[in-house]
Amino acid sequence: MEITVQSNKVKSPEIQTLGARLLNVPPNFFSIAMGLFGLAGVWRLTTNYYSLPGPVSDFLYIVAAIVFVLLAAFLLIRLVVRPESVQADIQHPVRGPFIALFPISGMLLCIGLQVYAADFARILFLVFFLTSLLLGAWLTGQWMTRNLTLEKFHPGYFFPTVAGNLIGADGAARFGFEGLGWMSFGIGLVCWVALGSIILNRLFFYPALPAALIPTLAVEVAPPVVGGNAYFSLNGGKADTVAYMLAGYALLMVLVQLRMVPVYLKLRFSMGWWALAFTFAATASYTLRWIRLDQLGVAEGLSYLVLGVISVLIAGIAIRSLVLLWRFLFNSVSQPEAAEVVTSNLTK
Repeated sequence: MEITVQSNKVKSPEIQTLGARLLNVPPNFFSIAMGLFGLAGVWRLTTNYYSLPGPVSDFLYIVAAIVFVLLAAFLLIRLVVRPESVQADIQHPVRGPFIALFPISGMLLCIGLQVYAADFARILFLVFFLTSLLLGAWLTGQWMTRNLTLEKFHPGYFFPTVAGNLIGADGAARFGFEGLGWMSFGIGLVCWVALGSIILNRLFFYPALPAALIPTLAVEVAPPVVGGNAYFSLNGGKADTVAYMLAGYALLMVLVQLRMVPVYLKLRFSMGWWALAFTFAATASYTLRWIRLDQLGVAEGLSYLVLGVISVLIAGIAIRSLVLLWRFLFNSVSQPEAAEVVTSNLTK
C-alpha cells in the first residue's frame, strides 16, 4: 500500500483570481478560528483568576470571531455557487472530517459571546450544537457504508464526534444545559474510546502519515484535555476520580508531544500547524484549572508561565500563517503548502 500526497497547485501559466482562491479555502482553515478562540479562552481564564487586563481576551475573541465569520461566509458562498465541491469535501476520506470544524468553531464563538450577549449566544449555541451532532452522525454513517481503508484514517477523525461533542458538553454546561452537557460528554467519551483505538492502530502498525498530516498528531492530546475542561464545567471544578483519570491520560499525551517536537521541527510550515494551536490552547486552559487547585502558593506564577508559552506559540503560528496566506491570495500559487493537508489524496 503506497501513500502519496497530491497538492492542488495550479499549473503555470494559469493563475486563479482572488475570488476563485477564496472559494478554494479548504475546511481545515477553521482550525485558525479554533486556535484563536482557544488562546482567547486562556487569556479570559487567567484574567478571571488574577488581575490581568480584560481587553486582551476581548481583542482576541473579536479577531477570532472575524476570522470565523469570514471563513463561514466563504463556505456558504461555495455551498451556493459550487455545492458539488462542498459535497466532495464531505465525502473525501481525508478532507471529510475537517468539515466538522465549522460547527465546532461556531460553538466556541458562542462560548466567547456569552459574556456580551448571553441570550443570543445561548440560542446560537444550540444551532451549532445541533449542526455538529447531525454532521457527526452523517459522517459516521458515511464511514460505515464506504470502503474506507485504515490507511486513510488520521487523528482528524476525532473532530466530528469526539471534539464536537466534548466541546458541546463544555458549552452546554456553561449555558445551563446540564442534562444536554452530560449526554454530549458521554457521546464524546464513547466515540473517543472507539475511534482512539482505531487511530492508534493505524498509527502503530501502518505506514507513517504523509508530512502534510503529521501536525494532526497533536490532536491526540485533545480528547483528554477538552474532555477534562468539559468535565470541570459539568461537575463544578471538582478534582474527583474521573478528573484525575482524564488528567493522567492527558499527561501521557503531552509527554508524547514533547517526544514529537523534533519531528515537528523537521516539517515545512503549513496551515496544518493550526491543529497544534487549539489543542495546546485547550491544554493550557486545562492546566490552568488544575493549577488553580494548587495549595503550594505558586499558582499565579505558574499560570503566567503557561499563558506566556501558549501566547508565544500561537503568535508565532499566526505570523507565519499571515505570510503564507498572503502568498495564497495574491501570488501565483494555488494553495499554501499547508493546505495539502486537506487537498491530499491517499491512494493505493
